[in-house]
Amino acid sequence: MTMKIRLALLAITAALSTASVTAHAASIDVSITNATKGIYFTPLLVVAHSSDIHLFQAGAAASPEIKAMAEGGDISGLSSLAANAGAVVSENPASGILNPGVSATASLDTGSFHRLSLTAMLLPTNDGFVGLDSWQIPSQPGTYTIRLNGYDAGTEANDELAASMPNPPFITFGSGGTGVEATISNDKVHIHPGNLGDGDTTGGKSDLNSGMHRWLNPVAVVTVTVK
Repeated sequence: MTMKIRLALLAITAALSTASVTAHAASIDVSITNATKGIYFTPLLVVAHSSDIHLFQAGAAASPEIKAMAEGGDISGLSSLAANAGAVVSENPASGILNPGVSATASLDTGSFHRLSLTAMLLPTNDGFVGLDSWQIPSQPGTYTIRLNGYDAGTEANDELAASMPNPPFITFGSGGTGVEATISNDKVHIHPGNLGDGDTTGGKSDLNSGMHRWLNPVAVVTVTVK
């Protein structure tokens, strides 16, 4: 084998190696299942993006856009930020609230993007949300499963009082609670401890029914199909 042929083969091998590292899926389906008994997801935001973008990061202070989503279910600010950064965005694939045990699917043409994030508020909570932060999309076709935790935005005390959180008609709140917490114990995004709740509909600490709205992680199962 001549030196010229050997160098050509080395160049081809290097090119193929680089391509295998940088190649990414161009089309994915993202199925999100609400895995809780009595927690609801507000409209979901699903984003394919580059590695320098984060919707949120555990251990960091929540942005105003995360605060708006985690306290009131408003994803418009996060969606605008992602779209303005050139990301591929799917808003509200469930066409509204995602009920316990129900799934919704977002289909995205990811192009050259190789990271996936998603988020939605958890109801009823003060500032809880389900989240996936910058998960690397596999380059190989196949089906991949991720279990997601609930996060606390760290922007409100988890008092579990009806007056401190959204009151959709499909959730029945108690009244007269004194509050589980009075102050914010961690003002950074962190794993949510779950609702405490109680069985007292006209008193106690919480306005949430512990038999229905208490929860532990994980809160969602995500299935990513890479085509």
